[in-house]
Amino acid sequence: MSGSRFGKNFTVTTWGESHGPAIGAVVDGCPAGVALSEEDIQRDLDRRSPGRSPYASKRVEPDTAVILSGVFNGVTTGTPVSILINNADKRTADYSDIAGVYRPGHADYTYDKKYGIRDYRGGGRSSGRETACRVAGGAVARRFLGELGVDVQAYTVAIGSTSVDRARFDMSQVTLNPLCMPDRQAYERAAAETDAAMKEGNSLGGVVECVIRGVPPGVGEPVFDKLSALLARAVCSINAVKGFEMGAGFNAAGMKGTENNDEMYYENGALKKRTNNAGGIYGGIADGSDIVFRAAFKPTPSISAAQNTVGADGANRTLRVKGRHDPLVVPRAVVVVEAMAALTVADLTLQACLSNILNIKKILDVVK
Repeated sequence: MSGSRFGKNFTVTTWGESHGPAIGAVVDGCPAGVALSEEDIQRDLDRRSPGRSPYASKRVEPDTAVILSGVFNGVTTGTPVSILINNADKRTADYSDIAGVYRPGHADYTYDKKYGIRDYRGGGRSSGRETACRVAGGAVARRFLGELGVDVQAYTVAIGSTSVDRARFDMSQVTLNPLCMPDRQAYERAAAETDAAMKEGNSLGGVVECVIRGVPPGVGEPVFDKLSALLARAVCSINAVKGFEMGAGFNAAGMKGTENNDEMYYENGALKKRTNNAGGIYGGIADGSDIVFRAAFKPTPSISAAQNTVGADGANRTLRVKGRHDPLVVPRAVVVVEAMAALTVADLTLQACLSNILNIKKILDVVK
């Protein structure tokens, strides 16, 4: 299987299956001297971990991060950082009924056709559990970016038919409710909508917004490796993501040029913009303002309501998915979005250091 590695300069490779003995990540390209501990990784893993919310899978995984290499005396050594996460709470028997059945909305059919074999135990490699590896790798990227003053924060802006009201936007609320919504009233309505869906054996989707602050102007490449393009690739590689937009996004299609263009001005010698419809990126390169994007997540496909499907034997079937599943993935996906954003910016930040001969001279302390 190819495609388990992300990045060129700052890379992460994830491995493992949902019901295997363990999963993990290998981060390569992180510079030496970055303060890093297992606690740094654990903080983000705890935010993604199941079993901690009424709106999450009841699978209870401690998701304890173990750093196997790449860190000595509390700092990175410049060698690959290998992170192990053991699988502790597996119930493989829950999936015995679907060994020969393709679940609607899942990768069962496509994996079977591509490889001729599939791990039906929780979806194997296609399981959302793989995102724990991304979060672990993203935590390393976050520590690296923190050294540069870059901060990445995501939150939920919509669940089902409920959206936050920007007039009531309160970031302090994100850590105070299990749906990670910066609007208490919207959270209460979304919680009621989620409860109703759960009672009928159904699920919901939603939208996550992410803001990246402190990225210096000049990060990003102008053609195929645009910062916007690689963010889209990174975020759309997350399970269940079905849409991506930056800045004004699809609303820009209905604007006029005078409305969409971000007018610029200087204030106390600093470049400012009156709007941020571009989302902080021009020509694929960061302009120094906040980078803003959103990702749309589909409803969780594993639902207990009856669904029509087919079996590997060619017969039509009716299926009720058993096991422990999220009624919506959005709250646990917030930190996954942050991880992929951090990995993307870390990768292109290193690339930016090579874009100008003056940068290279500074790095190598070459004086002529």
